Amino acid sequence: MSDEDDIVLADLPDDELTQQMHDDLYDGLKEEIEEGTNILLARGWTPYKVLTEALVEGMRIVGEDFRDGILFVPEVLLSANAMKAGMFILRPLLAETGAPKVGTMVVGTVKGDIHDIGKNLVGMMLEGAGFEVVDIGINNPVENYLEAIEEHKPDILGMSALLTTTMPYMKVVIDTLVEKGMREDHIVLVGGAPLNEEFGKAIGADAYCRDAAVAVETAKDFMKRKHNQMGVST
Repeated sequence: MSDEDDIVLADLPDDELTQQMHDDLYDGLKEEIEEGTNILLARGWTPYKVLTEALVEGMRIVGEDFRDGILFVPEVLLSANAMKAGMFILRPLLAETGAPKVGTMVVGTVKGDIHDIGKNLVGMMLEGAGFEVVDIGINNPVENYLEAIEEHKPDILGMSALLTTTMPYMKVVIDTLVEKGMREDHIVLVGGAPLNEEFGKAIGADAYCRDAAVAVETAKDFMKRKHNQMGVST
């Protein structure tokens, strides 16, 4: 560990500093991420460059190791928390510069369910991948989803449930979107321990995501397709 203590972030050239930030994110070191973010900004990096090359790339590595079973939820939560500290510095600057976003996603746990660790992890990792995430919290009736869609015009709606008794409520939300003619405008992703792919298909979701890493990959994939379609139609 003494080697670690001797690293002075400000002395590192840009490429080594970004590499170090990937390692620090991996280890969930919040203060080091804040410091690294501020150093790169002071060196004239744009907020978007810091976001993509230092934070998003670091979280991509975390996401891959989470998916492959090398990292587990507590470690990923620490990484996501460190990433959040960097985002706290970057977010107002990104808004000022009008930096491009990958997409917007509304996430929430459905009515009757108060579990939120999985949802929070999905939200933090999507934010780490460059999405704007609107988290509407737990125990959401269909009205809350509709209000959030109306207000934030998201590309993606994410629903989470951890109880077998609350899973069917996801269908209520999707059916309501269909009734209102809004279903086609949004990608709907669902997740939670008791769900599976068959259930996702049965209720009319676009995809079931078994964990946060898969949710990020799936969301990015759908956004790519969406942009390609828009490119074709324009």
